[in-house]
Amino acid sequence: MSGQRDPRTGLAIAGLLLLWASAFAGIRAGMRLTPAGLPGADGYGPGELALLRFGTASVVLALYALAHRMPLPDWRDLPHIALAGFLGISVYHVTLNFGELTVQSGAASMLISAGPVFTAILSALVLRERLTATGWLGILVAFGGVILIAMSGGKGLHFPPGALLILLSAASAAVFSILSKQALRRQEPLAFTCYSIWVGTLPLLFFLPGLVRQTQTASPAATLAVVYLGIFPAAIAYLLWNLALNRMPASVLSSFLYLSPVIASGIAWVWLGEVPTVLTVLGGAIAIAGVVLVQTRGQHPAAA
Repeated sequence: MSGQRDPRTGLAIAGLLLLWASAFAGIRAGMRLTPAGLPGADGYGPGELALLRFGTASVVLALYALAHRMPLPDWRDLPHIALAGFLGISVYHVTLNFGELTVQSGAASMLISAGPVFTAILSALVLRERLTATGWLGILVAFGGVILIAMSGGKGLHFPPGALLILLSAASAAVFSILSKQALRRQEPLAFTCYSIWVGTLPLLFFLPGLVRQTQTASPAATLAVVYLGIFPAAIAYLLWNLALNRMPASVLSSFLYLSPVIASGIAWVWLGEVPTVLTVLGGAIAIAGVVLVQTRGQHPAAA
């Protein structure tokens, strides 16, 4: 049975989309941004938020691993795990958090959707995954939604520094997806999730002094938002991603991420009061159309 038709894979994809979509609003809630777009005195800085988030995820996964006596990885896999964790956790989340200082959560979610484009290209080059011409068209159509959302702030296609950081996050996520797909040929999804998150959390300890200070002044709401990020959009969502990635091509799975910004804009509207613009809604509709093309006509029969 293919990963696309397996109900368990479908549930994993639905769960990770909902959890990752909520992360964009959760990040801004954890930082308690001021009207000037800076972290509030009762919130966490971008680096400190990343450390608390993945420190929480690391503890949750460590407790599970100890309870189930998860074996140590093969030493030959350690460089692969270290690079995946550094790019997918350390680089991705620090650049994303700093980028969200100047980019609204819904728009940030759309910008990060450049990741599936990078993933599709790398999947063809590295993993030899094959999309049909219609599949590539779907990727480009969905990316058109990214461009519309980038224009939704009223500044055309001028990308501020925060948007460039988010695009760097997207590139890091794409490489992480390729590394993960390769690692999952030898490792169980749960084990890879644990080890990559643990390794990726280590560089974030650079922000530990700041986190100690900010924990004393942060509001309970900000702290709870970050703990939520650590348990659900980090530990659980990454496990769901690796479970799905183990069952289907990376290029096809990554196309589902175009739905996450649409969900994120709705969550940001309810949670943060960020009303989506007409261009945001239009971009979301185009992104959905692109995903439909990839999922229905994007794979060669031999790859399905």
